[in-house]
Amino acid sequence: MAPGRVNLIGEHIDYCDGYVLPLAIERQAVVVGRRRDDTTAKLRSTVMDGEAVFEIDEAPVGLGEPSWSRYLRGVAAFSYTPTGFELMLDSNVPAGGGLSSSAAIEVATATFLEALGGLSFEPVNKALLCQMAEHRFGGAKCGIMDQFISVMGQAGNALLIDCVDYSTRSVPLDPAQLAVLIINTNSPHQLGDAYNRRRASTVTALKATGKAGWREVSAADLEAARSALDDETFRRGRHVVGEIARTTQCAQAMDAGDWPQVGELMYSSHESLRDDFEVSTPELDKLVELAAAMGPDAGVIGARMTGGGFGGCTVTLVRADALEAVQGELVAGYRRDTGVEPTAFATRPAAGARVLTL
Repeated sequence: MAPGRVNLIGEHIDYCDGYVLPLAIERQAVVVGRRRDDTTAKLRSTVMDGEAVFEIDEAPVGLGEPSWSRYLRGVAAFSYTPTGFELMLDSNVPAGGGLSSSAAIEVATATFLEALGGLSFEPVNKALLCQMAEHRFGGAKCGIMDQFISVMGQAGNALLIDCVDYSTRSVPLDPAQLAVLIINTNSPHQLGDAYNRRRASTVTALKATGKAGWREVSAADLEAARSALDDETFRRGRHVVGEIARTTQCAQAMDAGDWPQVGELMYSSHESLRDDFEVSTPELDKLVELAAAMGPDAGVIGARMTGGGFGGCTVTLVRADALEAVQGELVAGYRRDTGVEPTAFATRPAAGARVLTL
């Protein structure tokens, strides 16, 4: 099995030499399977229709149908698979919610194939294998965050991930004191080409600065290159520079217990994603506005959209003793103002992928 994730801060910068601060959530994808005596793979799901059948020694493994099977096919294509197999996929990570349902599926499949082949991938390589499956078979040029946290998640901790050297640092998040509230707008996100266009614009902006990587770019460097960029591309770059700084500052503030600073950074991140990177939606903005209006006196530390955007979920950091009241008020306010029923749940930081023996 492998968990989904929620990102506290550090959005759209895992592919820009940034830092990210996600945690694994208590929602997961589970793969149950068995080996076959031939070279045929059969994939089915309890939550999605259709069956995929292909030969594991095909070169290369094709995309195929149904579309949900492509994530699993991609992992199989890049893994050591000694024999054919049958598997059943189940997942309670909301699809289209921005909580990395695809990464959970990929990592769960890789974990199954490890057990099937009697081997163990090094964690970074396992995450990179699953990222490659997403690129080649899923169609999204995602960064490393989703697969890394699904593989390496730690119970009770968020994980600060350096997207340059792949190092990680635990950032404690005491569930007795703090709750992580996830609210799905039920406006499903569909990244597709919009995600890839955002990524391409960051490449253009970086090239204009003349720097080798975004870690070397200051706000002044980007301003100096402004005449070479259209306004939209400049704003994409401004988000990257600001978000890299916000993420490291947030981890430091969490270590110090400076929760007002954490909240300020979360709100600033959302504003940048809304105005500069333009990946938020009115529904996401509404939930963040409602949380900000409640404020620290009601137990709200901070809120922001999470994930790739264009729909999906918000993450709200809440005092644990105020969780029930905050959740009720946010759900009611969103329903009142949009006419849509959201889905809300709280999570503790969960452990990463592992084999469950039946």
